[in-house]
Amino acid sequence: MPRRLSLRRERFPIRGRFAISRESRTEAEVVVVEIAEGAAVGRGESVPYGRYGETVDGVAAQIDTVSAAIAEGLDRTGLLASLPAGAARNAVDCALWDLEAKLSGRRVWDLAGVPEPQPLVTAFTLSLDSVEAMARAAAEAAWRPLLKLKLTGDGDVERVR
Repeated sequence: MPRRLSLRRERFPIRGRFAISRESRTEAEVVVVEIAEGAAVGRGESVPYGRYGETVDGVAAQIDTVSAAIAEGLDRTGLLASLPAGAARNAVDCALWDLEAKLSGRRVWDLAGVPEPQPLVTAFTLSLDSVEAMARAAAEAAWRPLLKLKLTGDGDVERVR
């Protein structure tokens, strides 16, 4: 049965503004890939990062280059040779994993031969801002187990305090 690849862009607003030393943003733009086979649909997504020379248009164009191969049955192993590491390959790879799991009735971790994922404590990143604004944000997030600060080299000691 032939597979059908589709992609779309989604935008998610960020509460307020998120800033790091290189950029500031008020939304996240995501590339979503769906690969359908019969009634099963595998989904994957990724966020292109300008830091790595990626754009949403560029990632979408890369994904388009494998659309025909996906329809002909390109699998995850073949994908490694078809797209370079990056947001495009990530989105398609995730969609292929999801599709295989749905078609087989197994969990992705079982297919991969790894243990079931467990909750993991990760860092909550505080956006780069004035010392006062970062202090307020840190106080509001004090219940979180791990905070990460974005710094610039100017006023960082005060931000850390």
